[in-house]
Amino acid sequence: MNIDLSTNIAGIKLKSYLMNASGPRCTSYDELKVIAKSASAAIVTKSCTIESREGNPEPRYQNLPLGSIQSMGLPNLGYQAYLAMVPELKALGKPVIVSISGFSIEDNIEMVSAFQNSDVDLIEVNFSCPNIPGKAQVAYDFEQTDRALAALCQLGDKPIGIKLAPYFDMSHFVAMANIIKQYPVKFITCINSIGNTLVIDPHSERPIIKPKGGFGGLCGDYIKPVGLANVRAFRELLGDDVQIIGVGGIKSGTDAFEYLLAGADAVQIATCFEKEGPECFSRIENELKAFMKAKGYNKLTDAKGKLKPL
Repeated sequence: MNIDLSTNIAGIKLKSYLMNASGPRCTSYDELKVIAKSASAAIVTKSCTIESREGNPEPRYQNLPLGSIQSMGLPNLGYQAYLAMVPELKALGKPVIVSISGFSIEDNIEMVSAFQNSDVDLIEVNFSCPNIPGKAQVAYDFEQTDRALAALCQLGDKPIGIKLAPYFDMSHFVAMANIIKQYPVKFITCINSIGNTLVIDPHSERPIIKPKGGFGGLCGDYIKPVGLANVRAFRELLGDDVQIIGVGGIKSGTDAFEYLLAGADAVQIATCFEKEGPECFSRIENELKAFMKAKGYNKLTDAKGKLKPL
């Protein structure tokens, strides 16, 4: 039985269900080229800012038994470097998804406008970076989200999506879904890391990362139940014309299948890619195919969104 994992996000065809997430190992052209040569269905760039950034002071990333904690602070080359890279990235033969993360609506307008006039396939606007000292996450400010979408969704015809913070209250899911429905948002990516968590080393009596007094984004297995809940809640609240990319704790084929059941149209892999390298994409893809085959499913739509009531 041939298992078909092809999908599409905002009309862009993807050969597989899996791609990299903006974050680890996707800052430089060399890193993006590695992703292009892997089984990742797309090339997703690091979230870019107007100017290049070194990011937060080290140590800013630490592995944990079930994931990681990090406060990177958006180290990136600056959006013009990625803009210049687009033709080379496109030549690698996969859809290119650019992630942008401005510090103001004006920043995002400048960057979205620039990428609208490029050959990128999708624009993912990061409303949820939790690791910039003194900057609020747009995703937790519904009025700001509304204003930003009003400005960004009229800048061109390329599909725009937003990367969302994790929500924990049903009223927040409803409020965000109601804003998204007012605009031609084509996809949402959920979730980003759970912001402002703290891991302490009891022996040294210190936090394990330096920025923000040790507060950082929690990633990996720890956040999978939150990621699944966010995908499921938005799948039930948004129509089928908004695609959902699931992120959070995917390191096996069964993890990916759980996101499929919750209603994700595709998934992104961050922590597992950080720890294992580009081989993770083909491994997880093969595991997902094997799991679906055992179930008698031969395409994603056989199971997508079909979580059964208990």
